[in-house]
Amino acid sequence: MTVRAYRRLSVEERRAQLLDAALSLFAHRAPEDVSLDDVAEAAGVSRPLVYRYFPGGKQQLYEAALRSAADILELCFAEPQAGPLTQRLSRALDRYLAFVDEHSAGFSALLQGGSVVETSRTTATVDGIRRAAADAILLHLGVPDPGRRLRMMVRTWITAVEAASLIWIDEGKQPGIDQLRDWLLDQFIALLTATAATDPETAAAAKAALALESREGPVGVLARRVIPVVSEAAHLL
Repeated sequence: MTVRAYRRLSVEERRAQLLDAALSLFAHRAPEDVSLDDVAEAAGVSRPLVYRYFPGGKQQLYEAALRSAADILELCFAEPQAGPLTQRLSRALDRYLAFVDEHSAGFSALLQGGSVVETSRTTATVDGIRRAAADAILLHLGVPDPGRRLRMMVRTWITAVEAASLIWIDEGKQPGIDQLRDWLLDQFIALLTATAATDPETAAAAKAALALESREGPVGVLARRVIPVVSEAAHLL
């Protein structure tokens, strides 16, 4: 008769196990609807064990789970600074939207700020994700220390991505995730070019970025779709 060997988990492994269980629950239910008993059951441990690792109770566990999710989201925009900008952003959006798709309920609760367990620390964590994403995009644009207009443009787009993600969840995840990604990418291109029209710094960044794009890429496709639309306004020129 074979006896299965039992391996005691290290402190780090046990903590990671509990955070994974909590994140899984937050992915399907709002944080206020998840109890420590739920986390203990999902992890296959006792409630006292959860308290041993998170003596602050549900609040501490929630904040730790949020920090864990934030670490994942911040990595979404970690891309090698090579190749067309739209390809880099497309891959980043794929990772970001995959996380939104998998953790839709928890994602909504975090960004809408309606959770009863929200604190200044959780708000700061979410804001940190936004700032990290903005900094990463500015690096891809080759402007690590931008002026106000360019920084505002990038932060505006990040806000649009968040809002579109929440609306997409509310609309039953329609249109398809690939269509959502392409639409958000088009919005970035439109914001970049519109801002470049009146801001020299953005114009220089846009010129450098567009030089790497191809006719078959997102910028080329969008340009061919936009030209027939704007041609109707030729009388304004």
